[in-house]
Amino acid sequence: MASTNDLKNGLVLNLEGQLWSVVEFQHVKPGKGPAFVRTKLKNVLSGKVVDKTFNAGVKVETANVDRRDMQYLYKDGADYVFMDGSTYDQIHIPEATVGDAANYLLENQTAQVATHDGTVLYVELPTSVVLEITYTEPGLQGDRSTGGTKPATLETGATINVPLFLEQGTKVKVDTRDGSYLGRVN
Repeated sequence: MASTNDLKNGLVLNLEGQLWSVVEFQHVKPGKGPAFVRTKLKNVLSGKVVDKTFNAGVKVETANVDRRDMQYLYKDGADYVFMDGSTYDQIHIPEATVGDAANYLLENQTAQVATHDGTVLYVELPTSVVLEITYTEPGLQGDRSTGGTKPATLETGATINVPLFLEQGTKVKVDTRDGSYLGRVN
């Protein structure tokens, strides 16, 4: 149990049997009336975001979420197999739980896996990864001045938009949160 005065970003609460992660919070002390805490909560499993207000000092139940760095080994059918580097335990995570992270996941890459009571909640990648372009159309002469973009397929199979001057075989930095091109890597 924790008080609403102890809330911080990333804390996972257990409200009515569901797990909610605190995205933002704000303590409000109006001129009249009691203080309260305004929060924005994200459902850990569904991703739904809601606003919720608590009276200041109210007890809320926190969930024990274990976050560990694990190494992605390989894909086995519809499951992704990760290994804990300290215990060498392997866990199978369903494709639905991995979600969009699968678009930027390479074998032997490290990711953070969050679990609660033995159930995997989500897989979190670093904010940016370096991947190689495996296919893209060549940029046409004269096109370069417009600053336009073209689709490029990455080594993971994901497609992102890159500047026209990039060629096949170029390594690029990609933002894993929205799939945007961040720059070229030599």
